[in-house]
Amino acid sequence: MNPLSSTVPLSAVYTGAVQLGAYALERLDPAARDRLLRRCSTNPDNLDAARWETLAASAFLVEEPMPLPYALLLVAVLGYAEYARGAWWTAAAFLFGHVTATLLVYGVLRRTAGPGTRRAVDVGTSYGFNTVLGALTSALPRGPVRTTARAGLLALAVRPVLRRERTFTDAGHLVALGLGIGVSLATDYLADHLADYRSGAKSPKIIWMTRVTQRASS
Repeated sequence: MNPLSSTVPLSAVYTGAVQLGAYALERLDPAARDRLLRRCSTNPDNLDAARWETLAASAFLVEEPMPLPYALLLVAVLGYAEYARGAWWTAAAFLFGHVTATLLVYGVLRRTAGPGTRRAVDVGTSYGFNTVLGALTSALPRGPVRTTARAGLLALAVRPVLRRERTFTDAGHLVALGLGIGVSLATDYLADHLADYRSGAKSPKIIWMTRVTQRASS
């Protein structure tokens, strides 16, 4: 565990800052609030105009105060990641998911979105949250528990995408979760190979050659 995470609860600080910012936005004039949210949104119009700062700014704003259950879930997931993996790992996974999912969705929307979507308000914590949640599946017990958790989370994320009234945000949640599960699979792979290496193999290349030979002879 990262010592920083035991002294500074960054997950709670981040969630609190986002929530306080949402309450502050509510006190603004509606027109000013709308302008600010659109200026910080990662919608196609902003990204087409190379307003890349929105990739960071959008992660610190929400359209309205988060419901208490979601805010608590956000603290719980980020807090456990901070405890299990460290504050820097959690921040990196969150930002990786937020930015990468946003850019992948943008790659589709820039060619297909209508005028309303191109200017849509697109801010929030959900892409980063879904990526961290998916990445944390590598902390579950190996075998059926881990596999079932990954499959269950993907099923929950796919369901909104299959609805007729789906939005691009629903697709973004699925993409972000997929990125997180990809991180967890990579973590599993590296952990397995590191364990093999420490158990006596001379190099990862020898481990790979040994496994290929064993499969060929079986």
